[in-house]
Amino acid sequence: MQLWQRISDPLRSGRSGPALVAIPLALILGITIADVVIPAEVHLAPLLVAAPAITAAFAGPRLTGTIGLLAVADQVLIGAHDGELSAQELRMQVLALMVVTVLVVIFSLLRDRDRRELVQVRSVSEAAQRVLLRPLPERIGPLRLASVYLAAEQEAQIGGDLYGVARTTGGTRLIIGDARGKGLDAISESALLLGAFREASRRHVDLPGLTADLEESVSSDLAGLGEVRDDGPKSTEEGVGEGFVTAAVLEIPDGDTLLTMVSCGHPPPLIVREGRVTALHATRPAPPLGLGLLCEPDYEIETFKFKTGDILLLYTDGVIEARDPDGAFYPLAERISGWSDGGPEALLQYVHDDLLAHVGGRLGDDAAMIAVERLNGDARRG
Repeated sequence: MQLWQRISDPLRSGRSGPALVAIPLALILGITIADVVIPAEVHLAPLLVAAPAITAAFAGPRLTGTIGLLAVADQVLIGAHDGELSAQELRMQVLALMVVTVLVVIFSLLRDRDRRELVQVRSVSEAAQRVLLRPLPERIGPLRLASVYLAAEQEAQIGGDLYGVARTTGGTRLIIGDARGKGLDAISESALLLGAFREASRRHVDLPGLTADLEESVSSDLAGLGEVRDDGPKSTEEGVGEGFVTAAVLEIPDGDTLLTMVSCGHPPPLIVREGRVTALHATRPAPPLGLGLLCEPDYEIETFKFKTGDILLLYTDGVIEARDPDGAFYPLAERISGWSDGGPEALLQYVHDDLLAHVGGRLGDDAAMIAVERLNGDARRG
């Protein structure tokens, strides 16, 4: 099971329950009773304007209008009962209440329209996320997986962070990355890289060859974007450096207790083993994807132990660069040190909750994580 919608709270529907509707009704009734029992020269009817105003805070335009009409009718009855107001004064009070009612009904209409648009936008972004970041299978080969994406902008639910998995003969390949930049450009780069990863993985090239293919795809795309800027054509070299993707590409063989990795400027993955955390630092990291024209990258394979029961945690820098109100970064390795309360999904749920608590509920940058557990050797292809 993926953690898709544990990322953000659902939108409020705007439908009011009986308890909330009772508030403006009780207010109207209370003002009416109080106006009857207090001296006639004290007029409380103008306070009825609060009833439709309060209703608009939680209800739709129909209920708001209904409460407003009840308040207008009640104001007329109170004015008639008191007999202290002139016809002109009563008309002015009723007119003022009607104007306020109309205004709050219009406000409620506009708010409901914006809410519907926001729900639609979030539905589209969720669909786009599921297309771009396909839900990872719970089991693949001798591995158990879980993933989570935390968008900094709740309305968007998607950004430049990416992850993917591909099954090969006798092994599993994984990628996690972070496209620098914002908005549609970053999403476009993410989609391009994931498509290239899936296609190149099927061609069964080795890990350095796969990474070289990814570099070529990203560089070509960025160069193409640079040539169509509004200020005129640009050479390929002029577009270099304007965008890039940090990434880690890994391969986990089925029948071995090792994993191999090529790191392209990405934060080091972590291995959780019996409560201890080990960072998989690359001794010879390559530059981020998209910067290959600035140098001649050498994609060196790094090899690490990955035994049965180990959990591999891949993440983007939105996790470790998240700050608390005092400006302190989130200490990921420290927080999961000693953790041994379950599998990959339990680990991600723990980090998800702890990370949001660290930042006070809202991230400043998108973040993505994958957790992978190696199962017993007899767990074969899922």
